[in-house]
Amino acid sequence: MSNGDDGEIWFGAPASSLTPLDADIAAQEIADLAERAREAGFVQTANLLEGSSPLANFLAAAFNLSPFLRDCARRWPGSLERLYSVRLDDRLTELNILIRGLGILEGQTETGLMKALREAKGEAHFLIALAELAAVADAEITVKRLSDLADACVNAAIDFLLLDAHRSGKLNVADPAKPADKSGWIILGMGKLGARELNFSSDIDLIVFFDPAAPAIPDPYESTETFVRLTRRLVRILQDRTEHGYVFRTDLRLRPDPGSTPLAIPVEAALIYYEGRGQNWERAAIIKARPVAGDIGAGKAFLKELTPYVWRKYMDYAAIADVHSIKRQIHAHKGHGEVAVKGHNVKLGRGGIREIEFFVQTQQLIAGGRFPELRGRETVPMLKVLAQRGWITPEACNALATQYWFLRDVEHAIQMVADEQTHNLPEDDAGLERIARMVGFVGAEEFSTAFRKSLHLVESHYAALFETAPQLTRGVGNLVFTGDVDDPSTLQTLSELGFSRPSDICRVIRTWHFGRYRATQSSDARERLTELTPALLETFGRTKRADEAILRFDEFLSGLPAGIQLFSLLQSNPALLDLLATIMGAAPRLAAIITRRAHVFDGLLDPAILSELPNKAYLAIRLEAFLQGAELHEEKLDRLRIFAAEQQFLIGVRLMKGAIDAERAGKAFSDLADLTIGAALEAVEAEFAARHGRVPGGEVAILGMGKLGSRELTAGSDVDLILLYRHDPDAEESDGEKPLAPSHYYSRLTQRLIAAVSAPTAEGVLYELDLRLRPSGNKGPVATHIDAFRKYQRSEAWTWEHMALTRGRAIAGDEALRRVVDEEVAQIIALPRDEQAIFKDAREMRDTIAREKPARNIWDLKLIEGGQIDLEFIAQCARLTGHIEPGEWPPTSTGDALSRLTAGLCTPQTRDDLVRAYELYLALTQMVRLCLTGPLDPDDVPPGLADLLLRSTDLPSLGVLEAHIRETAEKVKTAFDELLGRS
Repeated sequence: MSNGDDGEIWFGAPASSLTPLDADIAAQEIADLAERAREAGFVQTANLLEGSSPLANFLAAAFNLSPFLRDCARRWPGSLERLYSVRLDDRLTELNILIRGLGILEGQTETGLMKALREAKGEAHFLIALAELAAVADAEITVKRLSDLADACVNAAIDFLLLDAHRSGKLNVADPAKPADKSGWIILGMGKLGARELNFSSDIDLIVFFDPAAPAIPDPYESTETFVRLTRRLVRILQDRTEHGYVFRTDLRLRPDPGSTPLAIPVEAALIYYEGRGQNWERAAIIKARPVAGDIGAGKAFLKELTPYVWRKYMDYAAIADVHSIKRQIHAHKGHGEVAVKGHNVKLGRGGIREIEFFVQTQQLIAGGRFPELRGRETVPMLKVLAQRGWITPEACNALATQYWFLRDVEHAIQMVADEQTHNLPEDDAGLERIARMVGFVGAEEFSTAFRKSLHLVESHYAALFETAPQLTRGVGNLVFTGDVDDPSTLQTLSELGFSRPSDICRVIRTWHFGRYRATQSSDARERLTELTPALLETFGRTKRADEAILRFDEFLSGLPAGIQLFSLLQSNPALLDLLATIMGAAPRLAAIITRRAHVFDGLLDPAILSELPNKAYLAIRLEAFLQGAELHEEKLDRLRIFAAEQQFLIGVRLMKGAIDAERAGKAFSDLADLTIGAALEAVEAEFAARHGRVPGGEVAILGMGKLGSRELTAGSDVDLILLYRHDPDAEESDGEKPLAPSHYYSRLTQRLIAAVSAPTAEGVLYELDLRLRPSGNKGPVATHIDAFRKYQRSEAWTWEHMALTRGRAIAGDEALRRVVDEEVAQIIALPRDEQAIFKDAREMRDTIAREKPARNIWDLKLIEGGQIDLEFIAQCARLTGHIEPGEWPPTSTGDALSRLTAGLCTPQTRDDLVRAYELYLALTQMVRLCLTGPLDPDDVPPGLADLLLRSTDLPSLGVLEAHIRETAEKVKTAFDELLGRS
């Protein structure tokens, strides 16, 4: 076999050169694959893998960079062998034909179809990824291949189900060879599937309709039940994880009013809904709708009926502000700091894919009614049409098209690593290096430079679009705030801007201009504020609760010691003004923080605030710098309170702006607590030792419990702690001026720590503490010797205490004792237990909670049936009963534990459902706790908060989100009952 020829045989062109992350591991893996191939009789593949041709080197690097592709090669070595007889693109065509025929195969069963679909889809997925990594297929080709593959799989499932219904007498298909024709079953592909722009690990968004008058339907009155049942089976065939994997995760939530409509909707009911109650986000969604399976003719006719609804004949500028809001408030940033590469979301983050898509959709909604050529589904072709028609410049078209495909390449690389539906770049150096190499860069530094440039280019064009959009540049009318009498035209202007009490707003603004606050006493400050006022009012007006927002800003202003710096900053930095308006309008909790402690706003002056991940190393460096020079005990504690308040605020801002996700926010809040409580402990120990000395051999460790231990803290969370200590066995008292016996010494020390952390001062409190999880609860001593802790946990603790301990983590104190504590916790959790007794205790605890603390409403995510408590109990019981897959470290977080549930406890599908539920609840809880001081009232959600919740879940409306919560909770409740053995 000649070196270098294989790439052309396989791909029709030489494969690109890739560099593995670890050449030694890559060589070992490729040798293992060669051995497997030879054992399976695939001689040509084995010879290739054992050689040193360019193709062999490419495969070694590809499999080292992508564990998913390596596992595919191990599972399907025959797919490589076949490429010696048929080229990759021809093999993909063969697979699509094969897949489409599976549904009408003689004697096909549902189980057989599910297995065959998973095997064929797996091979196709593998080959599509190889082609992109080899650079013989770019992202544009890849998304179409993935979409064609999804089309084929959905068609096969639809054909099988229609034939099955035909055989059972539920339907009368006209032609068993083409069962979908005239069946009346309409399957619309939405989003990226509809646009034929599917990403590598994407869900497929479907909406299912049916025509009760179709010839195939014998009884129109039973048609809803028939098609709902068929649709439910369709989802199961495509989505359920089996030992053969899954086909495509399937999402039906884009259908009309998903909280109250069936999975399959009659076309007449759908048309009535869209024409009478349809929302602007649904108009935008239907732009990409495409009949992908079922009765294609009926699907096209249905979309034609919707044309007047989607494509308005007038220039629809008025609707765009609404669309902009509902589509997750993707803000038009104007360079507020650098963009973080690590952890950046390439889909929803600043300068990401969604901004390009929304750039195009907005223009389509404005002009598509008059210009039919603007009604296409695909993003880049529509950019070109927009440029041809003069709606955007050729420069914008070329730049956005180039960056779109670049970002899609990056997205595919992220997902190819482990076939996970994620859009976040890795947070670690090795992970970023992996992605850089997969997309053809020399290394992470070169990639990071190109990536930042791409994001800034996208967001500059996106911002320019909204700067020039007519509805955003209308002239502000009269704004006169002199004298004591309201100017009538000013009142009218304020009303038009969105203020419901314009006279009250006039009075507030006159207060500013009359210099009644310290921040407005200087003439320079008042002059800057006067210049800023129109932009301020416009920005606050867009929050939809303009009066509340401006009053909160007024309260903030009244507490500022000076104003000129802030006013100048807001005037020159519209992104910061937008952020301030978002806080005032959407986040009463954050607004209260900056009103009480204006200094926390200073952190936003750092231009790198949104680009640096607030991990433990980052926070530790800043804490050390902040504490420098503080000598006195109280000064240290006050600085800790100031630092914690500012950093909590800045973590919250990052979450609100989408710079970090909910999981990273939880870790950051927890890391901050670790560091500041640890520093408080050091300060208290030093102050206490000055009077009472130290106990010989004495060591202290703090065991973090609850959400602190699991690194899932939210804004404003209490922290659960247990203080443990040990000392020399023969130590009788401390060695200070006023010696104390060891038990007394550590109890007093703990009480000092409690006061230091939770006693209210002029700078507030560091954290509210909860010590009820210590041995014997409130009846026990506040500090516990490690031996007493060990004995209690092994002989006296209740099941709920061991469940709580699964989240335990030593967070501060002496390093040696911390290691002992963590090891002791691990040993206690690993003790042998009666599995059924644990499950029974957990069920009884859950029932007690449900009786004594019922959920207020669907947004009470902790207490609803199928909510966070159910997830936590499943994770904790799994830890205690050994149903966790082994890993580098024991999982303290609920999410980590759920993702490692063993096959002995649940199916892969159930595990996926639980992890997704955890991610949903976490995203919502973090945002609600960040923005509100109390529970969320579903009848009074601040519009700005609604936008943040929708952005964080990537859903289009609160109705869809509530339906998704209910559906998710039902799955969790079912899993809880099944896994923990409720009869």
